[in-house]
Amino acid sequence: MKKSVLTFGVAAALVVAWSIGRMQGQQDTSKVIFVSSSKATYQETNKGVSGATLWGDPSQGAHATFSKFAPGYDAGMHTHTNDVWIVVVKGAYLYKDDAGEKRVGPGDFLRVPGGHKHWSGGDKKDGALFYEESSGKFDLVPVK
Repeated sequence: MKKSVLTFGVAAALVVAWSIGRMQGQQDTSKVIFVSSSKATYQETNKGVSGATLWGDPSQGAHATFSKFAPGYDAGMHTHTNDVWIVVVKGAYLYKDDAGEKRVGPGDFLRVPGGHKHWSGGDKKDGALFYEESSGKFDLVPVK
């Protein structure tokens, strides 16, 4: 338990530090942003997916969200135009590409390069709650 809390803390700190450095000059970084994933206001974005925007605008450009996949959610094979960075908070984000499958659990980090064909979904029992960030707008481009 202590190891997973420490792992999550280190992963979250790295993502936050990297985000601040990358976003300087693109938004007002002089303000502290705090959002609890358990108290955030989530809105359904697709059937089985909901999100709470932390900063930015996912439909316009750089942003960060808390995202939830319902248990058993299946996004199908797809790509994204921009890189996506993910840190799982609860449950498990399931990921698959030509190199194999990954179960991305609490405290784990995953970077998916823009244009990279992959499948993603939520754990069948617990779904997934994760922090998601991108340097550009969010899209999901289905592929066969």
